[in-house]
Amino acid sequence: MDKGDVAWMMVATILVVLMVVPGLALFYGGLVRSKNMLSVLMQVMVVFSLIVVLWAVYGYSLAFGGEGLIIANLDKAFLMGITSDSMAATFTAGVVIPEFIFVAFQATFAGITCALIVGSFAERMKFSAVLLFCAIWFTFSYLPIAHMVWGSGGYLFDKGALDFAGGTVVHINAAMAGLVGAYMLGKRIGYGKESMAPHSLTLTMVGASMLWVGWFGFNAGSNLEANGGAGLAFINTLLATGAAVLAWCIGEALSKGKASMLGAASGAVAGLVAITPACGSVGPMGGIVIGLISGFICLWGVNGLKKMLGADDSLDVFGIHGVGGIVGALLTGVFSAASLGGIKGDDYSIASQTIVQAEGVVITMVWSAVVAFIAYKIVDMLVGLRVTEEAEREGLDITSHGETAYNR
Repeated sequence: MDKGDVAWMMVATILVVLMVVPGLALFYGGLVRSKNMLSVLMQVMVVFSLIVVLWAVYGYSLAFGGEGLIIANLDKAFLMGITSDSMAATFTAGVVIPEFIFVAFQATFAGITCALIVGSFAERMKFSAVLLFCAIWFTFSYLPIAHMVWGSGGYLFDKGALDFAGGTVVHINAAMAGLVGAYMLGKRIGYGKESMAPHSLTLTMVGASMLWVGWFGFNAGSNLEANGGAGLAFINTLLATGAAVLAWCIGEALSKGKASMLGAASGAVAGLVAITPACGSVGPMGGIVIGLISGFICLWGVNGLKKMLGADDSLDVFGIHGVGGIVGALLTGVFSAASLGGIKGDDYSIASQTIVQAEGVVITMVWSAVVAFIAYKIVDMLVGLRVTEEAEREGLDITSHGETAYNR
């Protein structure tokens, strides 16, 4: 056991927690109207808390507790058999970290994935429904996809799918669940007629900045060791994000005449999402290209594509995380090639790998959408999905939580 690896993985885990609370919470919170600020903060924080507990109870075991084509087993339910002396093998043979740290690191991934979905149905879903949906979807979508991509014997893992830090597992998975939710809950009252402008782009920028900082733990931490592989993921996380910010700003300036702060923050998240699956296998120049492409395409995703889909995806979860995740997953197959600066040489085939990447994208999209649809239906039957029209007009802060974010 290398103490440097242990220390780095503890720091990386803390950084991912920072991404969620307060990072994602503030990013989302600033984007909604002031009357719903606390409801979004509450949903993100409590969903994250719920999922990390469920992760310890049965999630870790089903995702990483053993071999299986689609799911593992319950041999490590309630973290049975794991002690402070237990070790989890990393990518390098003979190098290990304490299993408790690996459990905690992966718990943060599960938690942020479910919290991301909140942005799609923000401002109109019952708090109890949010929690119940996330528990069901986590169990039947996140865990199987995580195992298939990262787990021993997993279908996509054995096919050789490249997803270094969660392009499919986290971003596409969450985005599809959010898009289905946006359709099933329907549009917010007054959508398209009343102003629904973000109430605090200052907080959104602060949240986006925290996401960028925390993402170094998300991506470089996924190397599981403090070595050159982590360094590659680290610099790609820096460069791709910067490139995506520039691309989004250029795209906005060309299409609208002005570059906006919201656009810059959105571009940062788009770049972070797109480089996530690729950060450990593409070179720095490949990372910049992925960032540039994702910035332009995700700008279209939250404008042109959103209008085509016709769903009220409140905070553009699909336009950024879905589109960015798809772009990143596919381009991973391209820019991982040594001829384009990546680390894959010898008999690596761009075409063959991209086909595998596409299969992973399609499986994730279909699986998540089907599970989400069933989960929303179950929740609707049990507690109902949407708040009343009166509650929605008054704001979820008061009607769901009995408090307000700001003293008027």
